[in-house]
Amino acid sequence: MAGPASDTPRKAPHIPVLLRPILGIAAPVSGTWLDGTFGAGGYARGLLDAGAERVIAVDQDPMVFEMARAWAGEYGATEEGGEDSRLVFRHGNFANLDEYAQDLDGIVLDLGVSSMQLDMADRGFSFSRSGPLDMRMSQSGPTAADLVNTAEESELADILYGYGEERASRRIARAIVAKRPFTTTGELAEVIQSVLPRPKPGQSHPATRSFQAIRIAVNDELGALVRGMEAAERALRPGGVLAIVTFHSIEDRIVKRFFQAGTGKAGRANRYAPEAPEQVATFENLTRRAVAPDEDELADNPRARSARLRMGRRTEAPARAPDRGNLGVPGIARLDDKDSERSGQ
Repeated sequence: MAGPASDTPRKAPHIPVLLRPILGIAAPVSGTWLDGTFGAGGYARGLLDAGAERVIAVDQDPMVFEMARAWAGEYGATEEGGEDSRLVFRHGNFANLDEYAQDLDGIVLDLGVSSMQLDMADRGFSFSRSGPLDMRMSQSGPTAADLVNTAEESELADILYGYGEERASRRIARAIVAKRPFTTTGELAEVIQSVLPRPKPGQSHPATRSFQAIRIAVNDELGALVRGMEAAERALRPGGVLAIVTFHSIEDRIVKRFFQAGTGKAGRANRYAPEAPEQVATFENLTRRAVAPDEDELADNPRARSARLRMGRRTEAPARAPDRGNLGVPGIARLDDKDSERSGQ
């Protein structure tokens, strides 16, 4: 996720969150990295400026590469990826990142919706800027309007609770079904707000959790996260670094448990279950705890407040077979779907 616009045309238009600790922990930065959520290009530029020889930039939103052409020529960017190209564009989902490269020196994933997307009302991500009820990062496939206008009330309630941790999920789902169809974000936000208490000063907008949940469902973000981490384990060379920035507790829990299992400590499905035996470690944990933004970063970019960073370094052990039982993924996530089938790519 990125921050507010820059005044200097040469710089990326949004601020990459937790870039300084990523570069510091990974130092020295070198070799070939993959930026699985290219967005406004802040991480890719930071990696190249820090010493990476090449960055493979992946994003499912085709718009971002067009926006990057104003500055990408500075790094010899191409779609073909010739020998002189330091920045290579790949249109696709990071869930399939091992199809784009192997033997990588590093991978960075910045999860969720970008500030650039939030600030565009016509993309339909924001409840504060009314626009078409879309929310598709790839700009293809079913929209948020398709979901809220056709899903059963029980399915909507499960999505709001499982992906948004919204306690009033059943009440909101009932109101949505009663008032649909919806065509704009403003209409949906108004209905959600009408059935919830007025927020106290300093609290987030009443529709925040519901919009987050619907966006995650539309883009299958948690399924993509799980498949992307598994693909990263396959694509990194021994010594390669995986850095993941999350923005809410569900994502952070999944990433935390993935690294726990990767370091040979699978933990327990619940506190009453026996602890799983230690396995061969595929990662060395580089962040004992999640790294949060410091005061300087929050002053520059208040939107970074909820960001958390976890990093690991790949060992020489072979990649594991998928084992998703202890990751804490909500049961409604589509873990077995292929992103290419769902998005039409």
